[in-house]
Formats: sequence, structure tokens, C-alpha cells
Amino acid sequence: MRFILVGLLAFVPFLVSSQVILNPHDSLGYQCPAYVVKKDTIPVIFFSGVEVTGNKSFRNSADARQWERLVRNVKKAYPYARLAGIKFNEYNLKMAGISSEREKKEMMKKAEEELQAQFGNELKDLTISQGKILLKLIDRQTSNCSYDIVKDFRGKFRAFFYQSFARLFGYDLKVKYDPQGTDADIERIVQLIEIGAI
Repeated sequence: MRFILVGLLAFVPFLVSSQVILNPHDSLGYQCPAYVVKKDTIPVIFFSGVEVTGNKSFRNSADARQWERLVRNVKKAYPYARLAGIKFNEYNLKMAGISSEREKKEMMKKAEEELQAQFGNELKDLTISQGKILLKLIDRQTSNCSYDIVKDFRGKFRAFFYQSFARLFGYDLKVKYDPQGTDADIERIVQLIEIGAI
């Protein structure tokens, strides 16, 4: 019976013209838009998006261990990616107010030294897998790959140097985040972190 009612409610907007029923003098209850169908009033309540999550099923124990490892790595890298997104926006705002290229370079050098002093040792403790995930998550948070960020803030030569150095250790600063494809599991984990499920 519940499915029939839901099905009918889904087609009501197509069957009748809509009317908004709001009584500003009525202080009782909840006021909302409604449709009138023959002499019957059907309230319409709009909800924001709902995220449906569940337990992931695995084919074997090796897949389960791989998932747990990925969860651990994303949980380690994600806070740094969020911080990178915040700092990226902060420095973009500061840079917008500066017209001199010399001042911009000095400010970015100072910012790099500050970040290195604050987080350098922690970032050195990341594993190679966590570092690769961090590069992807930085792209997710800023909509810019790490190479482009370095190029914009520190110049083409510095970006080329960092990319060449990163390649020696198996990193690629030009990597893009693909939440619908290769990075779907990472995206799922990030969403679980953001809603507090893990």
C-alpha cells in the first residue's frame, strides 16, 4: 500500500496544475506548498540531498584488507588536503590584492617556508601510497593539480623541478582526481569521513 501511495504522489505534479496553499494567519503546524487534486490537498515537502551509505561487501579477505588499507591511507591524507584547499583559497585572496610580481614571489616564498616549518616533518612521514592519495585529494579540494598550483604560485621552473624530483619517487604532480572512475573508492571514503561514518 505504501508503494502505491508513493507512486501516486510521484505522478501528482504531472496530473494537476499546482497551487501553493499557505495560510499566513494559521500559526498552527507546518506551512508548506501543496497540490489540490479534486477536493483533496496533498502537501509537498522538499528535502535536501540524502546520502545513502552501507557496508561495502568484499569477494574475499584480500579485498577487505585492501579496502581497510585504503581507508587508513585516505584518513591520513585527507586532513592535509582540506588544509591545502583552505590555504589555497587564502593565498589566492591575498595574491589578488598584490599587483607587483616581486611582492607576490616574496609572499609565496614566505608562505612556503611557513608551511614547510609547520607541516614538513608530518608530510615526510606519509607513505608513498598516502602521498599519491594526497596529490589526488589536493586536486579534489582545489580543482587544480599540484603541478598547476606550484606553477601559478612559484613559477614554471620550480614546477618543472618539483615534477622531475617527484617522478624519481613514483609521484606525478599532474595527476587529476577522477571521482567517477579510478578514484571512486577514495571519493566514497571521503564522503564517509565528511558525514562522520568512519
